[in-house]
Amino acid sequence: MIIMKTKYIKHFIAAGSVCCCITAATPLLSSCSDYLDKEPDTELTTEMVFENRDKVYSWLSYVYNIIHNPDKWALTADGYEVFADDITPSARWQQWDWGGVIPKILGQWTINSTWGGNLWHMMPRYIRHGYIFNNMVKAMPDHDLPQSEIDNMKNEVKFLCAYAWWQMAENYGGIPFKPDYIAPTDFTLSELMVGQSKYDDVVDYCDKQMYEAAMALPAVYDDPSKYGRVNRIMALTVRARMLLFAASPLVNGNPWYTDYVNDQGEQIFNATYDHNKWVKAVDACKLCIDEAEKAGYALYVEMGPNGKPDPFLSTYNVHIKRWSEGNHEITFPVTKGNSYRDTFLRTASVREYGGGNGLGVYQGLVDAFFTRNGLPITDPNSGYVEEGFSTVVDNRSDETTWEYGTGNPGEVTARGTYNMYCNREPRFYNAVSFHGSWLAVGKRKYNFFMNGRDNVQTSSPHDAPQNGYLVRKGLNVLDNYLTGAITDRQGFTYRLAFTYLDYAEALNEAYDDGASRLKAIEYVNRIRERAGVRKYTFDNVDATDEEYIHIENSQADVRRVVRAERRVELCCENNRWYDIRRWKDAENLPEMCGDDYGMNFQGRNQSEFFVRTVFQTRVWKRQYYWMPIYIDEYEKNPNLREAPFWVMETE
Repeated sequence: MIIMKTKYIKHFIAAGSVCCCITAATPLLSSCSDYLDKEPDTELTTEMVFENRDKVYSWLSYVYNIIHNPDKWALTADGYEVFADDITPSARWQQWDWGGVIPKILGQWTINSTWGGNLWHMMPRYIRHGYIFNNMVKAMPDHDLPQSEIDNMKNEVKFLCAYAWWQMAENYGGIPFKPDYIAPTDFTLSELMVGQSKYDDVVDYCDKQMYEAAMALPAVYDDPSKYGRVNRIMALTVRARMLLFAASPLVNGNPWYTDYVNDQGEQIFNATYDHNKWVKAVDACKLCIDEAEKAGYALYVEMGPNGKPDPFLSTYNVHIKRWSEGNHEITFPVTKGNSYRDTFLRTASVREYGGGNGLGVYQGLVDAFFTRNGLPITDPNSGYVEEGFSTVVDNRSDETTWEYGTGNPGEVTARGTYNMYCNREPRFYNAVSFHGSWLAVGKRKYNFFMNGRDNVQTSSPHDAPQNGYLVRKGLNVLDNYLTGAITDRQGFTYRLAFTYLDYAEALNEAYDDGASRLKAIEYVNRIRERAGVRKYTFDNVDATDEEYIHIENSQADVRRVVRAERRVELCCENNRWYDIRRWKDAENLPEMCGDDYGMNFQGRNQSEFFVRTVFQTRVWKRQYYWMPIYIDEYEKNPNLREAPFWVMETE
């Protein structure tokens, strides 16, 4: 590792390390103003920084910027969520800061297109600061900074730097990769003109770094003020998901990329399928699950009146309750800047309560949720009815005390609800706001008819749901953006349910045998039991069995149910974009590359509104599986090779 011992802080700024420290956990400073104080004039050196406890924490806080806000809360130009087919923002919002995302999903995406996520630009800065931190930080026992805290910090940073490398590789594919290196002050540009490395080399390095850091960190901090600092479970969760991605068809023997080589002529993606990558993913997921459960992590469950898990409150409060309130399903908390109130809450709320009223969901997601008996709506035994309106109240007070369906405990849908939305599983009602569903903060029903209370197009046509839906998942339904009566929220990126479903998928792909498939559906069933829908079994059971659904004991059928479960359990949580990419499936999904449907938001009454209607047409090109290298970067470094299938277009 190369570092000059007399660098000045001003050098770091000049080198592009803009200071924007934000709190990652209580012990970290919320501002880096002290870090930039002149002592005296401009003579604050790195040695001085690492002689001051507060400045050490401030530096560490800057490195924590590697952890981004949960994407469902950062839904503007830097969010990933909108790229997939879960959440759809009002197309009319692109006149503001949504311009970085909305044109892209409509096919207006070139190597000249900017993107607010900016991983290529910012992650190397954070990595560099992380390497400097671990090279220079030292104990200061007289200033309440013992060696044990230093060791812990170094392992946090070790994981964070690997996580930064992985975020780049996960999004761009081939990246310039020079780990454990800090350019000296007298560097030459040629030293920085690094070509892209083999994808597997990046994964192997990150795998080792994350594992070593994880096993040296505690699974849970005894000091509650350290909640949100990187711990063992956070590191193992990311590692398991990385290895799942690396085993998947997009990057494991994909013939598309045979000719994609770096400046040394090496294939960036290995064109030969390696089955052992699935085995590694299985082992990583199982280690994460074992360590998490041993430390007290568990699926969040509230019990219902019948003595079974209350599927409505359990699947609602897992997104609302904090760790300190008993929600020990959160495996990757995010405690820095909470943008929930200013992005997600505002965009998903109706105008009457200060919202933008235009963050919806695709009809395909509505259709993906199971019916009450756990079957897809396409199954003839599901009981699904689309046309017409209900004549009874759907009362499930034996299962739940949840009251966000009609305002009365246990009532899910009212009389007169469009049948498409009736008789559906509990997770549906916690994920989607539809016409006639309950607006809890207003103690009334949503009215999405044209120029109805929640679809006023005459004064603000951009603040109306463009396809008759708003997203509800993750929304505290009693929060009021207009008055500022907003619940303090716990952000998180991953929860234990992610790893359960990662494990189920990896098991099924790694071991094509009955015992492994049985174990895979066991973990799927843990999710379904909490969600209040029938579990799967290979046994022959009658179609009317109240507890189980028969599926075939085959790899293909288990793959089908695992993917269907991921679709609904993990929807609107920044998962779908990565799933459909790594499966090479985006180009096969109608809503990713064709007409997108919803209800007719120009409809003024039932007969006009409740019609499947195209609200936009999306464009998908094969190059969209990877973010392009922005043209400025590409032109500065002649050793870079543009991401696969991207061409020198202009906007």
